[in-house]
This record gives sequence, structure tokens and C-alpha cells, in this order.
Amino acid sequence: MRRLFPVILTALFFSTGPSGEIYEAFPDNVSPDDKYLFYSHGYIVEGDNPRPVETRFGWGVYDFPAIKTALASEDYHLIAYHRPENTDPFDYAQELNLQVRQLVDAGVPAAHITIMGFSRGAFITGVASGKLADLNINTVILAGCGGLGSAKYSDIRVYGHVLSVYEKSDRAGSCKKLRENSTQLTSFTEIEINTGLDHGAFYQPLTDWLGPTRQWINTKMNIQ
Repeated sequence: MRRLFPVILTALFFSTGPSGEIYEAFPDNVSPDDKYLFYSHGYIVEGDNPRPVETRFGWGVYDFPAIKTALASEDYHLIAYHRPENTDPFDYAQELNLQVRQLVDAGVPAAHITIMGFSRGAFITGVASGKLADLNINTVILAGCGGLGSAKYSDIRVYGHVLSVYEKSDRAGSCKKLRENSTQLTSFTEIEINTGLDHGAFYQPLTDWLGPTRQWINTKMNIQ
């Protein structure tokens, strides 16, 4: 059994810090002194069920609430929407782009904003990154390059600081092609994990992906 990220400890940080709220809608009040992480979930969660079960490939439960709890931190606000069924990824990416710009317009430094997504959420995140070319934000792509960087979407570019994390046994694979296409990146880091769990490695808050991802986010957003 894979070891899960220490959710209880993270939840304590979330509940006791001066910031660290989890938002399911864009916050009414934005402070320029705060930091913000957007997390976009995978396709299977679209709809009403926050814990759907994938049975075709045996990936099991996608535990969206547990992932949100594990991602929460006293050092930044987490914005994680539950998208409705059949959300258009390009429309959603445009909305994400506008919300990031709303933060920047409120005085939040671009370096203090990270957009992050898994699978369909990673595709949305990548498209949004392309719309934010003029801002040096942070972008995290989790198992998203089955679409990003493919021949069908070879026109998509990402910008700023980019982290790709993918599972060795997952056909989504490396973001090497996306990196080659994105010639104006500020930085690019890629991490391969090896859980043997295919796409399902990101269905739970496993330390394999969550640990290095949190470390990268903390570094880029200058969190001590």
C-alpha cells in the first residue's frame, strides 16, 4: 500500500494559520499580501460526486476532498472548484485566466500565484498558462501531457515556471514535447514517479507526487 501524505498535520496547519483557507468559489476578499494556489481536478470528478470510483482500469476512488485537505497550507489559500459535468476545458481555462488576472489586479504578485491541475485539470491548467504569457506565474502539470504537447494540441504553449509530474506506468507520460514547443519558459522541471498505479497514482494524496510538488510550490512562491 502506498503511503498517503500526512493529511492530519496539513489540516492542522490549515486550521491554525493566519491564511490558508480552502475556497470552493473565488474569494470575495483578496489580500495582496497572501498567496494563492488553484487546483483543477481530473475529468472523473466533474458532476456531483467528489469521490467517484473508476472501475474500467481499476484506479479506484478519486478522493477530491482528501487531496484538497492535503494540499491546504497556512502559507497560501487553496482555490479548488468542483466543476460541473461536461465543462468545456477551453472556456474553463479562460475563466481561470481571468481569475488569476483578478488576483494580480488586486495587487497579488504573479510569483505568489500557482495554477495546478491533474489530467483534464492539467490540460485546463496548461491552456490557462498559455493565456497568461505576460505574467510569470507558476504552473504545475500532473499527468497532463497525454493531451498537452500532442499533435492535436501542438499549438498550446506554457509560460513562466513550470513543473511536470508524471507516473512511469501511465501512458500520459512526459511533457518533453510540450517543453520543446514552449520556447519562452522561465524554468521547467520534470519529475517521474514510479508507483505502478498508472493514472490512479494521482487519485489519492500520495507522498510520491505530493511531496515534491509541495516542495516546488514552496520554493517558487518563496515559502520558508
